[in-house]
Amino acid sequence: MDYYDIFISVLSSTIRLSIPLIFTALAGLFSERAGVFDIGLEGKMLGSAFAAACVAYVTDSAWLGLVAGILCSVALSLVHGFASITNRGNQIISGVAINFFVAGITIVLGQAWFGQGGRTPQLAGDARFTPITLPGADAMRDVPVIGPLYANVISGNNILTYLAFVAVPLSWWILYRTRFGLRLRAVGENPGAVDTAGISVTWLRYRAVMCAGILCGFSGTYLAIAQSAAFIKDMSAGKGYIALAALVFAKWKPVPVMFACLLFGFLDALANFMQGKQVPLIGEVPVQIFQALPYVLTCVLLAGFIGVAIPPKAGGVPYTKER
Repeated sequence: MDYYDIFISVLSSTIRLSIPLIFTALAGLFSERAGVFDIGLEGKMLGSAFAAACVAYVTDSAWLGLVAGILCSVALSLVHGFASITNRGNQIISGVAINFFVAGITIVLGQAWFGQGGRTPQLAGDARFTPITLPGADAMRDVPVIGPLYANVISGNNILTYLAFVAVPLSWWILYRTRFGLRLRAVGENPGAVDTAGISVTWLRYRAVMCAGILCGFSGTYLAIAQSAAFIKDMSAGKGYIALAALVFAKWKPVPVMFACLLFGFLDALANFMQGKQVPLIGEVPVQIFQALPYVLTCVLLAGFIGVAIPPKAGGVPYTKER
C-alpha cells in the first residue's frame, strides 16, 4: 500500500468517525446558543441509538429506526427542558442525570427484550443505512489521484453521512439568516431583552433543545444502524463529551464545529490505523496511546489552549422573569 492509498484510507475513516460528532456538536450548538447547557448529549445519543436499533430490527426499516431514534432523543430533550427551563433546575445536574439514566436503562431493556447481554440483534438489509455508490464512481476508480478520492471518500457513504455535511451550512443559515436564529442567539445573550420585546424565552429555549434532540437522534441512529449493525451497550463511548469539547474549540460556530469534529475523527482514525504498526526510531507503540489521543486533545483544548472561548452570556443560567 503506497502513501496515497494510506491517505485515502485514513481520510475515509476520518469522515465516517466524524459524523456522530458533527451531529452531536451541532445539537449542543443550538442548545447552548439559547443559553441551555446540555451535558446530556451523551445520553441522548445513546438512547436514540438503542431506540433506532430496536425499531429497525422489529420493522426491518432503517427509516422507521431513524424516526424512533429522533423521537427518543427529543423526549429526553424535553425532560431536560422541563427540569432546567420550566423548573429552573441546575442544567449540569439534569444533563448528567440523563446520561446515567440512559446508560442503565438501555442495558436493562436490551437484556429484557433480546437476552443478549444488553445489545440488540444484528441488523441486515433494509434495517440498515447502506453505502450509496455515486454516479461514475466505479468508472473513475482507476483514474490517478482523483479517482480513489471520488470512489472511496466522496462515494460509498450512507445517506446520514451526506446529511451531516448538509446540516452544517443549514445550521449556519438558521442561526445567522433567519428570525428564529436571531432570537435564539439573543435569548442566549440577554433573555431579559428578548422577554421585554414580547417573545417567550421559555418557548424559544424549548425549541432550541428540541432541535438539539433531533440532531442527537441522527447521531445515535448513525452509530447503531449506519456505522454499526446493532446497538452495543455504551456504544457512544464518550462521543457526547468529545462533541462538547469540539463545540468549545470551535467557539460555538457551525463551520468551525465541523472542522473540529473532523480533527477528532482524524485522531480516532489514526489510532485505528496505527494498531500494530512500527513507528520509526521508536518501534511498535501500544495502541492504547493512540486510542487516548482524542481524549488527551480534549483535555488540552478544555484547559484553555485555544484562546479565549466565551460562551453565551446567559448560558447555564435559568431565566426568571422580572416583575
